[in-house]
Amino acid sequence: MPSGLDASDTPSAATFEHVPETDQSFENALAKARAGERLTVDDGVELLTTGTEAAGIDPRRKELVLEAADRRRADVVGEDVTFVANLNNNVTTACNTGCLFCNFKDTAHRFETGGADHAGFTKTPAESRRIVEETLDLGISEVCSVSGLHPAFALDDEHHEILASYERPAQTVNYKPPERYEVDPGTYLEQMAAMSVGGVHLHSMTPEEAYHARRGTDWSYEAVYRRLKAAGLDSAPGTAAEILVDEVRDVICPGKIDSQGWVDAMEGAMRTGLDVTATIMYGHVENEMHRVMHLDVVRDLQDSMGGIREFVPLSFVHQNTPLYRRGIVDGGASDAEDELMIAVSRLFLDNVDNVQSSWVKYGNAKALKLLNCGANDLMGTILSEEITKRAGGQYGEFRSVADYVDMVSAIGRPLVERSTDYRRRHRVDPDAPPFGPRLGPRADGTPMLSAEPRDLAAADD
Repeated sequence: MPSGLDASDTPSAATFEHVPETDQSFENALAKARAGERLTVDDGVELLTTGTEAAGIDPRRKELVLEAADRRRADVVGEDVTFVANLNNNVTTACNTGCLFCNFKDTAHRFETGGADHAGFTKTPAESRRIVEETLDLGISEVCSVSGLHPAFALDDEHHEILASYERPAQTVNYKPPERYEVDPGTYLEQMAAMSVGGVHLHSMTPEEAYHARRGTDWSYEAVYRRLKAAGLDSAPGTAAEILVDEVRDVICPGKIDSQGWVDAMEGAMRTGLDVTATIMYGHVENEMHRVMHLDVVRDLQDSMGGIREFVPLSFVHQNTPLYRRGIVDGGASDAEDELMIAVSRLFLDNVDNVQSSWVKYGNAKALKLLNCGANDLMGTILSEEITKRAGGQYGEFRSVADYVDMVSAIGRPLVERSTDYRRRHRVDPDAPPFGPRLGPRADGTPMLSAEPRDLAAADD
């Protein structure tokens, strides 16, 4: 254990109120899953642990859970493996939230004029627009943007005035005026308008960012998302969820909104008519009970609002994070845990059609295997991925449509390009190259990477 950290700083199962113990049996839970009955939290824990009466994952029982989830996947969405042609354009790494699982952010004061050296970035609205414009020519249909909570970021000029009116805005509402910084990120509305160009689908504004866009005001989440939608926002990612159990959040992200705050923000987004996704980040300090309690929150939210288009399990990438450096965790989830997380997500979330397998988190081989454990979506081309890479991810930043053809053909499943909301689809014929996106506003089937005329090197000039 690193010096300066004693055992009292390290979470253990004994410190949590919620532990993976139930009065249910694995056999009964599996029978309910196979019959398509709605599962309880205890059922989910039994399936996720392969039985709570003994420690460790039972390999034979695990395979029974995976088989049940794969059958459910086939019944709900069929054999298609979907992906989206998209770009990640994260606006800034400046952030003071201090989440222990994150190595994406850079302490915000370093970005001030004359501040210390840092490896981060902030993009102006004009830079964001240029990046999106150039990648539209590569055929993308979606731009996804998730950013740090820059102290100079405000919803609009009115919000700047409100935040500046506080007596000690840096301390009370995490605000410093843009002129304090080397680069002004603009306002959230300006960034939304900048990235919403040419008919591209803009997927942005997590619950945590929405909180930042209303901090220091009495504005509702619904009011904030309505203004973001009017500026160009098309859907919202349900990230910043981590684990939706506050005793876990108090350990890994005490500076973030609580579980109810996440739900409130998602409800606000969906009340405006925006589709959303939902995520879970698992494999750190939480236990299996926490994971299933999280699924229960998501399922209840979908029951009440109905706007969740996809569920995205995210396996914790530990290598460069404070949780790992401080000795609080010694690694992430095992392969068996990853398989069971996907499978139980499929079985428990009986009201969410689509479950994603992330090649960024899992790598190609495991991501493909997880498509036989209940997942049906294989993420997107993303073109640039910064968050997982800075946490220590090893699996790259880009997959072309041709890469997808090679990968999905290997497991004998049909490949389908989808829109963000899953309402538009294009079946990719593996026997009819060249392979390029079709659904983007400027897509014509030209490969995203080619010598002429559309290559990423040219796009960066």
